[in-house]
Amino acid sequence: MSAGGSSGGVAAAPVIVTGTGTDVGKTIATAALAALGRSAGLDVSICKPVQTGLGPGEPGDAQEAARLSGVERVLEVRRLPDPLAPETAARVAGVPQSTLPELLDPIRAWLGTPSGPAASTPRLDLVEGAGGILVRLGTDLTVLDLARSLGAPVIVVARAGLGTLSDTELTVRAIESAGLRCAGIVVGSWPDDPSLAERCNLEDLPRLTRVPVLGRIPEGAGALSPAEFVRCAPGWFDEDALTATCRGSVHISGG
Repeated sequence: MSAGGSSGGVAAAPVIVTGTGTDVGKTIATAALAALGRSAGLDVSICKPVQTGLGPGEPGDAQEAARLSGVERVLEVRRLPDPLAPETAARVAGVPQSTLPELLDPIRAWLGTPSGPAASTPRLDLVEGAGGILVRLGTDLTVLDLARSLGAPVIVVARAGLGTLSDTELTVRAIESAGLRCAGIVVGSWPDDPSLAERCNLEDLPRLTRVPVLGRIPEGAGALSPAEFVRCAPGWFDEDALTATCRGSVHISGG
């Protein structure tokens, strides 16, 4: 992974990690990307704009990704108790809907805060969305809207099995139609013994989407100890694909 962009360790834009749907492995993929970034010497941080389905004090997705990857700098902007899409969860809880400024302002402040004593280490800031790219974070506010406001490239976490080709192509098209760059695809759970469909999908995904497959997260990776996870994570990614997708990108910035 390469670094470039603004000086002083302040990120020009984060990387949005989205999925083709719910339960495709976004959190573990975010943790793996974070571990990969740390192995490359980057100062990595993780943000979850809206966490649902958990009460106060319970570790959320950002905390779990940080636990596995060893990342210390974490931001969770808002939490809602019911395990629903954020817009629905706010409605059910009887609380105000999230607005773009309410999510964007804390994230921009987080991005603009030097994270180290000298604030000179190249940075990778990961923002994990909720569900798919068009999931509502608030009324008329989607993950895609947040990504567009941040000018952020997007990594798509996809399933391995049947149905993933259409789901992934639709997601990539939505991202690109919004004028954003889809930086790559990560398969969120790759089985030990992949089926014919899964093996074919791995070949077909980059051909149909024109977006590289950056890596495959092994099935069950989230059950590894943090030490084992950090040791193994860099090997789950395609170094050539990562080098190509990071070349000239603003999504990692450094000093």
